[in-house]
Amino acid sequence: MKILLTNDDGIYASGLRILRSELLELGEISIVAPATEQSAVGHAITLYNPLRVEEVRLNGEFYGCAVNGTPADCVKIATSELLDGPPDLVVSGINRGANVGINVLYSGTVSAATEAAIMGIPGIAVSVGDYTNPRYDAAARFTLRLARVVIKEGLPGGTALNVNVPNLPEDEIRGVMFTRQSDARFVERFERREDPRKQLYYWQAIETASSERDAEDDDDIKALTEGFISVTPLHHDMTNRRALELIRSWKLY
Repeated sequence: MKILLTNDDGIYASGLRILRSELLELGEISIVAPATEQSAVGHAITLYNPLRVEEVRLNGEFYGCAVNGTPADCVKIATSELLDGPPDLVVSGINRGANVGINVLYSGTVSAATEAAIMGIPGIAVSVGDYTNPRYDAAARFTLRLARVVIKEGLPGGTALNVNVPNLPEDEIRGVMFTRQSDARFVERFERREDPRKQLYYWQAIETASSERDAEDDDDIKALTEGFISVTPLHHDMTNRRALELIRSWKLY
């Protein structure tokens, strides 16, 4: 079994290291991850700059390859150039902070998993629901269990799984819910500041806004806030099929 690990927090992130330790029992683990943090880059890929790959060693042993690109770049170059054939599974994470609601569209962590799905490889993105003091152990152990099932059962074509784990001790997690993506969006707030040269600049802060509807029993945010692990199947086809039927009735000519 060959498993590719990546993330958007960078190759030296603790979440990636802990995930690797947990998944080693499944087979051969390869790490190809961004050289620096690439949070909120979405599904960006690098076209106009060269990608440079450097071997990373920890404690004197080969650990993985660092790429000066995005998470999607890492999956592409790993499968095309760096690995001896495509992996059986791609796992991205463990990310600091949840990737739920509309944030899924911005997430580099999720985009690595969906890039794998586009390439016909099962992909799992894993996040833990706290940015400042994340607990990775429970998320890593759940990912091992989930990976075993995905390897055995497979996933529908083009599908990746987006996993969000509450930042709780493992014995306080209430269970697993299979969920839909919430439509809760993020509201941008900009802090207006002045640098030492008296030039104005703006620092963007993002705050989660409540969804315009009541939270549904099967959405990712509700599951996470109530102490459940959320597992959401995602697909790269973003067509709004109900809207498609509507606009087909428009008379444009």
